[in-house]
Amino acid sequence: MELAIRVSKLSLWYGSFQALFDVDFEVKQGLVTSLIGPSGCGKSTLLRSVNRINERFDYVKTKGSVDVLGHDIYAPDVNLIQVRNKIGMVFQRPNPLPVTIRKNVLFAYHLQSPTDQSTSKEDEIIESALRQVLLWDELKDKLNGSALSLSLEQQQKLCIARLLPVKPEVLLMDEPCSALDPKATAAIEELIWNLRGDYTILIVTHNMAQARRASDESAFMLMGKMVEHGKTEEIFVTPQYQETADYIEGRYG
Repeated sequence: MELAIRVSKLSLWYGSFQALFDVDFEVKQGLVTSLIGPSGCGKSTLLRSVNRINERFDYVKTKGSVDVLGHDIYAPDVNLIQVRNKIGMVFQRPNPLPVTIRKNVLFAYHLQSPTDQSTSKEDEIIESALRQVLLWDELKDKLNGSALSLSLEQQQKLCIARLLPVKPEVLLMDEPCSALDPKATAAIEELIWNLRGDYTILIVTHNMAQARRASDESAFMLMGKMVEHGKTEEIFVTPQYQETADYIEGRYG
């Protein structure tokens, strides 16, 4: 199976604090891979390194390489706009724009495409994106309503839909269910599973049950280092390292 992401000897510092230590990590194309580990172990830092979002802080320094879809995204001549079009990001709390549902879905698309597209073309884009995130039937008659009026579950799905018109190939999700109730969490997990295959999904989660339910592979991190990575059922049933077993069994974390 082809690789979507290859991280090689990646180290990262926030000022003088080293958060990642020579991380090697590979993500297979079309699968859902979860990053697990205790708070502060570097999961979100690694996730955000895959689209260089850490660099919004000028005190961040990195060493190593991250190849996404065969391209080194840390190469000097890389176009960050193109990188982020191919690598979508979903955050812990839904962050819909304070405009209509329609304008939310088209936001990223309008940033990279001419805004004089026909209404019928835009309608096709909106319907396709909302169908992919299982929202079309709920929202097709409310497209001119405020996105902020939606439930948290709908807002999070809408944030995912907002990414799709620019045709990303990788979706990064940083605790996408942490602000949701159990019913909404189940709905987002179902969505993630439906999107696999069409997209490569890398998800950070503290929820061990969620990692087991909603990922093909899991990677365990501890103190900024990659400890173990493999098929989810093998990681949870027969982990190779005691540190992994201790974390999964709740002895720390």
